[in-house]
Amino acid sequence: MKQILIVEDDIALNSGLCRALNGDDRHIVSCNTLRDAREQIMISKPTLVLLDINLPDGIGFDLLKEIKSQDANIAVILLTANDTDMDIVEGLEIGADDYITKPFSLSVLRARVNVQLRKASDKIEKMSYIDGKYMFDFESMIFTVSGVKVELSKTEQRLLKLLVLNASNTMSRSTLIDKIWTDGSEYVDENALSVAVKRLRDKLKAQDRIKTVYGLGYCWLGEKK
Repeated sequence: MKQILIVEDDIALNSGLCRALNGDDRHIVSCNTLRDAREQIMISKPTLVLLDINLPDGIGFDLLKEIKSQDANIAVILLTANDTDMDIVEGLEIGADDYITKPFSLSVLRARVNVQLRKASDKIEKMSYIDGKYMFDFESMIFTVSGVKVELSKTEQRLLKLLVLNASNTMSRSTLIDKIWTDGSEYVDENALSVAVKRLRDKLKAQDRIKTVYGLGYCWLGEKK
């Protein structure tokens, strides 16, 4: 079930948006202020937010920044009567996924909302991987082998995600090191990668899945997501 949060202080427009976007696979929540929107986001994370820029208790840009800092995967479409390039550019640079200038066509709004919801679904799908006895859910950090849960460290999770998202393709050792250890360390001993790979193989019983490509790196033998 996808949740759409509408943040619009115009009561009539808010009500119209709720009716226009309602659907069997959607849960619509509406708010009239930034305060109510923040409380709602704390209760339940939305899939998409329709956000008016000018609200009684502040500027929508502030909430946009907060949303994207907490979860960049939440789609945000700005609703604005300000159609100057500066307002549009500011919203997009802060992280808005799209914007719609008032007045607008409800059919155009629905189309743009549907685009963002499809993108959100694609992101969620890419956060999970099912192949034979393996089920990896990177969003909820649940990893099972033949139905048995396996605990992985953060490093092992990053390594596994890189391998399965690039299944059947060889990931070089240097690429893996750069993408796994992103804390700004100037030097990471290559032995750290070898140790991480061995531990991951052992935990997942994946000796036949994680292939060492000598002189190059590693490859997950399986279905590419």
